[in-house]
Order: sequence, then structure tokens, then C-alpha cells
Amino acid sequence: MSRSIPGIAAGRARIAVVQIGMTMPVMEADLDAGTLKAWARAVDDGPFSSLCWGERIAFDNPESLTLLGALTAWTDRVRLVTTVVVPQLHDPVMLAKQLATGDMLCDGRLTVGIGVGGRHEDYHAVGADPATQTMREMADRVAVMQRVWAGEKVTDSVVAVGPPPVQAGGPRLLVGTIGPKTVRSAARWADGMAGTTLDLDVAKQNELFDVARQAWAEAGKPDPHLATSFWFAIGDGDGPRAQVHRHLCRYMNWIPADYVDAMAPSTGWAGTDDELAEVLRRFRDIGTDEIHLIPTSSDLDQLRRVADVVKEFG
Repeated sequence: MSRSIPGIAAGRARIAVVQIGMTMPVMEADLDAGTLKAWARAVDDGPFSSLCWGERIAFDNPESLTLLGALTAWTDRVRLVTTVVVPQLHDPVMLAKQLATGDMLCDGRLTVGIGVGGRHEDYHAVGADPATQTMREMADRVAVMQRVWAGEKVTDSVVAVGPPPVQAGGPRLLVGTIGPKTVRSAARWADGMAGTTLDLDVAKQNELFDVARQAWAEAGKPDPHLATSFWFAIGDGDGPRAQVHRHLCRYMNWIPADYVDAMAPSTGWAGTDDELAEVLRRFRDIGTDEIHLIPTSSDLDQLRRVADVVKEFG
């Protein structure tokens, strides 16, 4: 089933604006409920289109579906976007029930990013088989979830698994990806893509968007929702780049430290308010529907400063 996302135009020929989402600082150290609640409410009050968060198991981040429940209570306006959930780490029927419950609690504001994940340690942590870390296995589990959301009986229970999601057919699905093969294989079940750019190469990102546009057209579907994301640190001088570096060292703990040190100077974005506005313009000009910014600090001042840029940009 294919659905367009309300209020968001897709494709370079029709797009007039790019919407800006903000990611929760879930991969930062020493988080508590107060910090997470303050971020969620500030994003909901601000100019942002969505509130995003990702899944990781063998790390000290909050569990994604538990956090979904809290975010439905802490927000009223923004779209809630998982970037991403890995179906192979969950029972698909239970995952469908959890996400449908989240969609009910947030009154249909949920978008689900789906990906295969990048770390075997997460699979091992929950007893999942790393051999299932494939697009085919992911698509098979998505198919089960969509059957649950459609009200089909997928078990021998007396009644179908519920609750029914608010959004007919279930939450909107975005494939989490940085590669063309993944994009093409997801065209038959996804509503769009939630990519990630490490080096902010706009031309390369546009090539991937073109792959998605072509794949969705060949599948006879409406234009895909085109989203991308990147790490950010906003400020003056050398501080922002050092902040990105510290974040990468913590988050990319499965990569040798010298590799992280080598990639840190060119990974993510660091700079001033005006420089951020210019980056957003470049992505808008290639027809990006939405940018999900990923913080490298839990400092609310980073969020407030970006919010000011987004207000002026919009």
C-alpha cells in the first residue's frame, strides 16, 4: 500500500520548501528523563516538522519503543519518526502491535523508519541471527507487520492482533539507507527513504534521490518522501568540530579509534548559523523533502540555536 505524507511535496519539479526535523540526543551520555522531556517539548514547541530517534541495543541509549510511549505523551504536534527500527531484532507481530499502539497514542503522527542495522553486536545481544541481516528478511517481516495493521489474522488467536493503527494500513514506512540497492529493493513496500549523509555531498545525495524517484515510478507508486540526515554541531571557532569528533568517538565505538579520528574532520556538519542555513538551502535545491538533524550534544542551547536558524530559513 502506498500513501503520500500530508503536507509534504515530493520531487524537484514540485517542491517549494524543505522541512526540518530534529533528532533526540539519545546517543549522548548521562541522559535522564528530565533532559529527554525538555528536548521533546522544545522540539514540539519549535519550528520543526518531526522528532526523530534511532535504535541501538548494545549501547546505553534508551530503548526505542519505550521511548515512543513517552514521546507520545510529551508532544502534541510534531511527527514522530523512528530512524530506524530493525525488524530482525523483534518478533514482527509484537513489533506491529507496539507500533500500532504508538500510532494510536500519538493520534496518527507516527512514521516508522525501517533498516537492517549495521552492528552484529545488536543482533547477538537479543539472540537474533546475524544471517537475517538482509533486505529480503526485513521485507518479509515488514509484510507480516502490514498484514497485522490491515486487520488480518496472522496467528491462531480468536481475534486479530490489535489495536488497529490510526493511520489506515499502518504507520508510514521509510527505508533507512545510504545505498541504491537498498532503495530499489524497498520501493514495493516503503513510502520513501530516510537516508544519512556522512560527508554532506549534495550531488551524491541527489543521485540516490534519483534512484528512489525512478524505482518508485517503475513500481507505479507516487513520488517517494525523500529525507536525509546528518550530524551537526552549531557554534563559532573550533568548538563545533571538536564536539562532532567527541560524539563520533562515543557513538562509533565498534570502529577502531584511529579510523574515527581520520574520518571526524569530514563527517557531519559543524559551523555557524549562516553556514547551517546555506547547507539547508543546498539540500532544498535538490528536492529534499525533509532533513533530520542529528545532535552531537544534549545541550538545549544547540537545539535553540538551530531553531532560530530554521525559523528564519522557513
